[in-house]
Amino acid sequence: MSSSFENHQKRRLISSYFSVVLSIALVLFLLGLLGLLVLNAKKVSDHFKEQVVLTIYLKDSAKQVEINQLQKSLVMSEYVKSTEYVSKEQAAEFMKAENGEDFMDFVGYNPLQNSIDIHLKADFVTSDQLEKISGEAMSKTFVDEVTYDNDLVNLMNNNVKKISFWVLVISGIFTLIAVLLINSSIRLAVYSKRFTIKTMQMVGATKQFIRRPFVWKSVRLGIIGAFLAMIGMAVVLFYLNRTFPELTLLSNPVLVVMLFVFVLTLGVIITWISTHLATQRFLNLKTDQLYY
Repeated sequence: MSSSFENHQKRRLISSYFSVVLSIALVLFLLGLLGLLVLNAKKVSDHFKEQVVLTIYLKDSAKQVEINQLQKSLVMSEYVKSTEYVSKEQAAEFMKAENGEDFMDFVGYNPLQNSIDIHLKADFVTSDQLEKISGEAMSKTFVDEVTYDNDLVNLMNNNVKKISFWVLVISGIFTLIAVLLINSSIRLAVYSKRFTIKTMQMVGATKQFIRRPFVWKSVRLGIIGAFLAMIGMAVVLFYLNRTFPELTLLSNPVLVVMLFVFVLTLGVIITWISTHLATQRFLNLKTDQLYY
């Protein structure tokens, strides 16, 4: 009978520990993913900004030497990430492939222009910078027109500001929720031992002596939960880096390591503080208050 009761208590204890570890792991995993989003938010926004194309259309009278000089000067400029020269023949082939028919059969000649497509660095994809760059290009006598999607640029920059703000707000809220959830799990685990705590106190054990094993047990559970969360984060990070290599999520391994260390540290700190406060609460209760 006694053995059966002890086994039952052990199963309850293991179940309690398992639920605490699982709660810590899930919360820290989600918090870590949010951290990955925060760290890579600028990188993702920069990637989309650099997809914006500024096109310089050249006059038919433009000499090849002038075109080459313009393209070289653009490549050497601080605001250009890449350039691509597109001849009128190539442009016609692109339109033919896109529309499925050769428009020159109806027109009789190629009305398109030679052009240079420019991908700018993310910091220069603003309306003011694009206008300034367009003005510099238009100062060339052999340049006919400069085009870019200004509405798309404004929309993108406005959305980046809004998304950045809400990501920070959500990060703060989620951190608070993480602390509350882990604290709740720890409190429930300590609650199941409240009579043991009071018994030890009644036989003369000091508060520090009683509190120490509970704190260390919870810290160990926090470390286990943090390691499980980091394994999950590593799997997600590896998958995202393999699926979206252009984002170069692993280009700065120091930041990634710092994030993992932060998750581990957070798991230890939250469990330590939560257990300390929970045991202190039961240590301060009177015996008859333990039943409520």
